Amino acid sequence: MVNLPKENGLDHTFDLLTEGYRFMQKRFDSFQTKVFETRLMGKKMICMVGREAVELFYDASRFQRSGAIPKRVQKTLFGEKGIQTMDGSAHHVRKALFLSLMTKERLSYLQELTLEQWRARTKKWTTDKSVVLFDEAEEVLCEVACLWAGVPLKESEVSTRAYDLGALIDALGGVGPRYREGRDARIRTEKWIESLIEEYRRGEIPHNGSALEAIAKHRDENGNLLDTHMAAVELINIIRPIVAVARFIIFGMLALYQFPEEKNKIRQHGDHYLENFVQEVRRYYPFAPFLGAMAKTEFEWKGVHFKKGDTVLIDLYGTNHDPECWRNPDQFKPDRFDEEQVDLYNFVPQGGGHVTTGHRCPGEDVTVTIMKASIFYFVNELDYEVLQGQDLSINMARLPTLPNSRMVIQKQKNF
Repeated sequence: MVNLPKENGLDHTFDLLTEGYRFMQKRFDSFQTKVFETRLMGKKMICMVGREAVELFYDASRFQRSGAIPKRVQKTLFGEKGIQTMDGSAHHVRKALFLSLMTKERLSYLQELTLEQWRARTKKWTTDKSVVLFDEAEEVLCEVACLWAGVPLKESEVSTRAYDLGALIDALGGVGPRYREGRDARIRTEKWIESLIEEYRRGEIPHNGSALEAIAKHRDENGNLLDTHMAAVELINIIRPIVAVARFIIFGMLALYQFPEEKNKIRQHGDHYLENFVQEVRRYYPFAPFLGAMAKTEFEWKGVHFKKGDTVLIDLYGTNHDPECWRNPDQFKPDRFDEEQVDLYNFVPQGGGHVTTGHRCPGEDVTVTIMKASIFYFVNELDYEVLQGQDLSINMARLPTLPNSRMVIQKQKNF
């Protein structure tokens, strides 16, 4: 058994909040290891990185999600007792619900909606006024999400609902006002969606094969309808991740700016290269920082002893930049997806493992579909300028992060 490196000190939550995406990597480098022990939020945590660590993390015989996600995250980002906290048969049944919404036809419809909403939104932009693209993207994707999920949304509500859904995401690493705003946004959003679930069940919203209908009618592993609150939590778990893709879109637009040759490559080489570009954006830029799980049993792995109940954090950003997984990981290179070995455990922008039998995010195809449609639109249909003088640097200490200026652009003219 190896001597697991252990960080000294009573608690390092403050360090995590001030170091962000670099917190684990600094300690991996310092200890010259891929696994170490620290304390966060008053608890012992074992931090890991790399392909083999990800494969272990997704071993359902050794780890569970139940009990691993802090309440503060459930009360903002995920909702309490949602699919992210489930294991076993309950998880399989709930996961099947989510996967049933990700058919080829539904994804094609999502692509069409994304293009339609970007076209409608940019028609409102004038050539003499700049826009903050991130704010616009959150609103566009809020409209896309609600249309796709069958959630009624008035035009007058778009800005407010998009703000609240964005606040759930932004609260992830927040403390003080940012966290409280996320909690308040969770309460407002759940109240809104609960009312829609009730309206559907009273027959006031028509049957239309939507996500709203599927979740309102869903029965759990015991054959029981989800209560109104739980149904709302899971419907939000459809809508919120779509709004979160706004961050990936901004990073995609940043990549087009930082690597201007990519725009012509996308135009020249078509959909296959566009897919590689989008996947490289997901690998290269910071999105989800880490995920947590809890040891179900006592075991030993590579000489490291895990006790039942130990909480483990897997470094997603670090794994996507691990030189043992990727050649020249700090270079932006879409062609790597044709040239390198990519699998379920080294490419983990939204988590790893198997999507049908494990805990891999069921919305990855949704993310890629929206990103491809959005980048296609900005490359091929809109003439825009990235305003000079703005701060496009990325604050890696902030969880989650964005370019500091949130990407300011100005419409020039339609192609």
